[in-house]
Amino acid sequence: MSTDYIVPLDALSMADVPLVGGKNASLGEMIRHLSGAGVKVPGGFATTSQAFWDFLDHNGLRARIDARLAPLDVADVTALAQAGAEIRAWIEAASLPPALETGLRTAYAGLGDTVSVAVRSSATAEDLPDASFAGQQETYLHVRGADDVLTYVKKVFASLYNDRAIAYRVHHGFAHAGVALSAGIQRMVRSDIACSGVLFTLDTESGFRDVVFITAAYGLGETVVQGSVNPDEYYVHKPMLAQGFPAVVRRELGEKATRMVWRDGTTVIEDTPPELRRQFALNDAEVLELARQAMQIERHYGRPMDVEWAKDGETGELFIVQARPETVKARTAGSTERYVLKGTGEVRISGRAIGQKIGAGIVRVIASPAEMNHVQPGDILVTDMTDPDWEPVMKRAAAIVTNRGGRTCHAAIVARELGIPAVVGAGNATTVLKDGELVTVSCAEGDTGKVYAGRLAFEVETLASETLPEPPVKLMMNVGNPERAFEFAQIPNHGVGLARLEFIIARMIGVHPLALLDYAGQTPALRDEIDQRTAGYVDPVSFYVDKLAEGIATLAAAFWPQPVIVRLSDFKSNEYANLVGGERYEPKEENPMLGLRGAARYVSTMFRPAFELECRALKKVRETLGFSNVEVMIPFVRTVEECAAVAGLLADNGLKRGDHGLRLIMMCEIPSNVLLAEDFLHYVDGFSIGSNDLTQLTLGIDRDSGLVAGGFDERNPAVKKLLAEAIAVCRRQGKYVGICGQGPSDHPDLADWLVDQGIGSISLNPDTVVATWRRLASH
Repeated sequence: MSTDYIVPLDALSMADVPLVGGKNASLGEMIRHLSGAGVKVPGGFATTSQAFWDFLDHNGLRARIDARLAPLDVADVTALAQAGAEIRAWIEAASLPPALETGLRTAYAGLGDTVSVAVRSSATAEDLPDASFAGQQETYLHVRGADDVLTYVKKVFASLYNDRAIAYRVHHGFAHAGVALSAGIQRMVRSDIACSGVLFTLDTESGFRDVVFITAAYGLGETVVQGSVNPDEYYVHKPMLAQGFPAVVRRELGEKATRMVWRDGTTVIEDTPPELRRQFALNDAEVLELARQAMQIERHYGRPMDVEWAKDGETGELFIVQARPETVKARTAGSTERYVLKGTGEVRISGRAIGQKIGAGIVRVIASPAEMNHVQPGDILVTDMTDPDWEPVMKRAAAIVTNRGGRTCHAAIVARELGIPAVVGAGNATTVLKDGELVTVSCAEGDTGKVYAGRLAFEVETLASETLPEPPVKLMMNVGNPERAFEFAQIPNHGVGLARLEFIIARMIGVHPLALLDYAGQTPALRDEIDQRTAGYVDPVSFYVDKLAEGIATLAAAFWPQPVIVRLSDFKSNEYANLVGGERYEPKEENPMLGLRGAARYVSTMFRPAFELECRALKKVRETLGFSNVEVMIPFVRTVEECAAVAGLLADNGLKRGDHGLRLIMMCEIPSNVLLAEDFLHYVDGFSIGSNDLTQLTLGIDRDSGLVAGGFDERNPAVKKLLAEAIAVCRRQGKYVGICGQGPSDHPDLADWLVDQGIGSISLNPDTVVATWRRLASH
């Protein structure tokens, strides 16, 4: 019998996967090769696969286990549970070989006097590139004393025969007798008095590779992995971080309702104190430090990684406690399916969208895996949260909806692997949704996943990755929703010709900027609402600037280094009035379309303080975060004097044309812009033609009126005459000229005509880019 049972983690590398499994081999690899690059991994030791086999043979268990599993039908959930429980009881009651027990006691003593450790599992077939054994075997935290270490090593061995692990091996063609278990004993990181979480070196939903996605919650990391809390989320842009910029492009404050802590010798789950829930668990410096470690790990392994991290509350250090290949998005590279919802209806409930698909079926509200026989193939599984015991039933579902969990929770990971949509962290799905009702689960509309009443129509488009020939003009995109930027950036493009701020202000902020500037003057009820929305930020005004900057930075990061032309806010007075606190500040106008909007609004004494917040956000994105690809566009400029005034106001607020390469573009959307084009172009670097308003104002048609909207057509000769003149003047002056209106998306023949006129770029809705690209490439 071999006595070579224990190996220090710092003696291991990825070549040792057969010896200690993927997880422990990866820890050793990082300690050996990445410590000098700033990656911190707690030390420890691992038992070998030979120790596992000799343990089974020492107790005569190998043949008994094989015989017990050979006839098992894993689809019979009751039989699976009985077999698993029996085998685990045999293992936990067995004795360790004397050499293994001695080796464990000696290695544990070498870590220090009754030091607290984590005992983790590492299967020898675990984390192969095409399989994810994540969370199938057990981890035990805060184990202290040699006797307890021995007990928990046996519990880890037994966890190779959890119900979900047995079923997973059968479904994926792994022979039970071909998978061994290594126990990793690692010095404990005191995250119970700090925070922990999971990070990925790509965006988990779109597969976008240029960001690190980090989740964080208070206490031990099990709550994040299991999905019992909705954690904070952060995105860091890798190229900008590599250049030395503090490139945290986005933050989302999670609920973090509970935390797992260490109390009186055991782990307990308690409510997170309210003041902590209203704060981010990590500051920006810590987020950036984790992202740097993640980038080093990804660079070393040469592929996207899934990493667990923990902060030590005693020392403040950030540690990597696990790293494995990210398997789902790595497998789906090459072609993309795009789900498009064609109908709409009552939204029954919403939460975080997982995946970008749509599923419809009958709701089955399930309290525990014991009820899984109620779920039929194609049903919608609705539950509080899932853990690996749920995996056999999750395979049957057309979609999954949970009350709790974030984008790195168990339900999210398994749903991605199964290729089905999931809405997690929906709050009260198990009470709102009724067993037996028909619903449609849509994760194809951004970060928010929605559950609609009834079965709605949807389509699936397959976008094969192909190299398209270059078209005769730049083809850009109209994008307003930062939540979909990473997805849209993977469509062929030359940048963003129209990035709208309205979605960011309405959806990510939701409060009128003047109400935030005048926070002290609001009613107590309104102040309470503002407090709730601005939690985690320094003050209400910082919230507005930072949230606006995050939205813009997300768009800029997604399309970096291509240009992203950001149009300054173009809400009308009635739209601004709909924001929280807005009615107090907005005039009641008979015709808001022609009222206080665009340039006139910015220079008005009423709105100028709010406009200056937009300027602060744009300056932060360009100069602090480093996104020099952001360009600024002024909408709805009636007169040359207004144009000059806004250009001056921008310069006064640190956005001077030409400084740091800043280009200033003007929307050409009023006939006066064309008639006096040369005068306007004196103050800006080019025109982006807004064909919607230009058509409306040229033909005198209210495009929102069904009575006359039939006459609205950008191809009308009068409109085309103005379009041709605007293009010609810009070309004569060597200035930028593009179009960002709806026309070219709706009318392919208009796009062809614009190319013939010499337009420099056409900005399209994302769903029309590829078809237009193919057609114009052969123009």
